[in-house]
Amino acid sequence: MTKGVDSSRHWLRDEDQEDRQVGFPELFFDLVFVFSLIQLSHFIVEEFSLSRLVEGGVIALALWWVWNHTAWVTNWLDPARMPIRAMLFGLMFFGLLMSSAIPDAFGAKGLMFAGAYIAMQLGRSLFAIYAFRNVLPEVRRNFVRVSLWFGLSAVFWLWGALSGEAIRLTLWFIALAIEYAAPEVRFFVPGLDRSHASDWKISGEHMADRCALFVMICLGESILAIGRSFADEDLSWLVIATFVGAFLASVSMWWIYFHFGQVKTKREMEETDEPGELALHVFTYGHMPVVAGVILAAISAEHLLAHPGETGDAARALVILGGPVLFLAGNLFVKRVTTGRLPRSHLAGIGVALLFMPVGLSVATYWTGLVGLAALLLVAILEYRGLAQTPHASDEVGELESE
Repeated sequence: MTKGVDSSRHWLRDEDQEDRQVGFPELFFDLVFVFSLIQLSHFIVEEFSLSRLVEGGVIALALWWVWNHTAWVTNWLDPARMPIRAMLFGLMFFGLLMSSAIPDAFGAKGLMFAGAYIAMQLGRSLFAIYAFRNVLPEVRRNFVRVSLWFGLSAVFWLWGALSGEAIRLTLWFIALAIEYAAPEVRFFVPGLDRSHASDWKISGEHMADRCALFVMICLGESILAIGRSFADEDLSWLVIATFVGAFLASVSMWWIYFHFGQVKTKREMEETDEPGELALHVFTYGHMPVVAGVILAAISAEHLLAHPGETGDAARALVILGGPVLFLAGNLFVKRVTTGRLPRSHLAGIGVALLFMPVGLSVATYWTGLVGLAALLLVAILEYRGLAQTPHASDEVGELESE
């Protein structure tokens, strides 16, 4: 074996399960997204409208995609190695640039946002090609395909950034559609064929922990938004009640995701024979609505505390009730894929929120917020009761958490 091969292999994670745990460099990298989510929340709240929600959705999809692809790369490459740490720190720098541009991404700073995003996505994929040059040839070929797909989407990102605001949204939607479709077609490239799930030899436990930590970051931003907004308001019974309700909503989301679902997902990932295929659906796509739901919950909490008595409209109803709907739908999908079980409690919660959606267009927003909270509490209570009535289920949760 040549010296070059030894050097490249030295960048890979060891197969020892303990070395697949999330490291401090990855957690440090995630801090950029705390800032990103704060910027995104302010971006939407300052102009609460349907058009701003759509623009915020584009930004949220971009943030999730750049974080998710980085999590896949660090599943193979060891952040304890200096070259990998240097890559993560470089991504953090461009991540700060991208996040700083969020408030004016559809204005004067469109090129800054798009340029930083392209630098992160394409730069990380090209780095991966180099990192795998002497090991895991199937993974290296996959990143060649990934880079070509990001190169294609970069055309639309730059085209949009250099165009007027009216066409920018359309072009950036096209760029995201290309990127989100790529894994589903297995990054097919003429002449290079397509990737196969069997090539994605990953640690399911590591991916489960990474996604859980990102959900925790989003919940943390929700807590920050609640505390920050409450501190800025004059005290009244309505503001205090809204503060309590927003806090209970965040706790309910934590309970639904972490108390039972996350540990079960982690175990299923450890035991599956096709971790790559399962991870694609559970962590790449399945967690997207979970994260979006938590982000919308943070935005709705901030808005509700500032305007609890205002009459609702389409934008307010979509945010306040859309958060619980997306969050529960994502959890339902993840649990369905990993366990084969269709949790009826989640369907009940989604039904409650959707049924009230038309009413939320014409009543005070605090009523809409109360229904959103009720939907989450309903699911949390039903999940807890179902767990308590299942023989040995509580013991299983305790066993998994102790691991």
